[in-house]
Amino acid sequence: MPTIVQAVPIEDELHDMLVEAGDVRVVDGRDRGAFLEAVKDADGVLLSPLVKIDQQVVDLAPNLKVVATTSVGFDAFDVPFMTANGIALCNTPGVLSAAVADLTMAFLLMLSRHLMEFEAYNRSGGWGRREPYPALANDPLGKTIGIVGFGRIGQEVARRAVFAGMKVLWYDIYDDPPADAPPAQKRTLDELLAESDFVSVHTDLNESSRHMIGAREIALMKPTAYLINTSRGPAVDQKALHDALIANRIAGAGLDVLEQEPPDPDEPIVKLPNVISFPHIGTATEETRYAMRALATRNVVNIISGNRPEAIVNPEVLG
Repeated sequence: MPTIVQAVPIEDELHDMLVEAGDVRVVDGRDRGAFLEAVKDADGVLLSPLVKIDQQVVDLAPNLKVVATTSVGFDAFDVPFMTANGIALCNTPGVLSAAVADLTMAFLLMLSRHLMEFEAYNRSGGWGRREPYPALANDPLGKTIGIVGFGRIGQEVARRAVFAGMKVLWYDIYDDPPADAPPAQKRTLDELLAESDFVSVHTDLNESSRHMIGAREIALMKPTAYLINTSRGPAVDQKALHDALIANRIAGAGLDVLEQEPPDPDEPIVKLPNVISFPHIGTATEETRYAMRALATRNVVNIISGNRPEAIVNPEVLG
């Protein structure tokens, strides 16, 4: 019977799915020693990106067929290494698109309507003391949002922006949008940056996307524009963004991700008055996190059972 290592907590019904597919060993993946003991001769592993898959693991589990992460991001994994060893790496795209798109639009509204400033004004007693209001805000209606990365999440953001009466521009490495994509206009990255009132980043993290938004790109943005990043921190050159925000070269930023996570407690960018930041909460809803765990569980079961998984990073290993 196949051996499956469950290295993350999951609900009973999901655990039962694993039990039906094989012999399940439950372990805390954060305990490296315990994980290495459990992974011996395993066929599949269900884990989070905090668990490292390396040569030591492969030596202990030479028949390892699948590693399924509960995350959509897979930059923590050595994909070429896993592919060379015939290990399928499965992730959880799709099920989190709505949650991340909702957060993106929340950033857009908070920034454009100055909601944090007005909330602080009221909380501090400013309204009660009849102090002058903060500066008036701006409507998203009629503004332009530029979406960098027009995949599942980018398209969900576009749908919400169209509903809000915004003009939508997009940039990606492909030329033609999917047939069911919302109405939006293709631009080069430079054109998008120059035309947009909001630039929203939705890219995978790889060598071509690392620091794709740097000092040169930020300099192309309008001084009244906002940058929103809910994808991966290193997609934006954080030092360049910090310098631009300090100099008021752009109006502000909404950041759910940073280059280093968690950041240093004294990280300066999160303390800037023109920045709204969150601790990587794009998927932090009960419904979305459950959907991610459920998809990861199904991915393991499908591979172990000889079926094609719903999501796989390196499909070439399946032949």
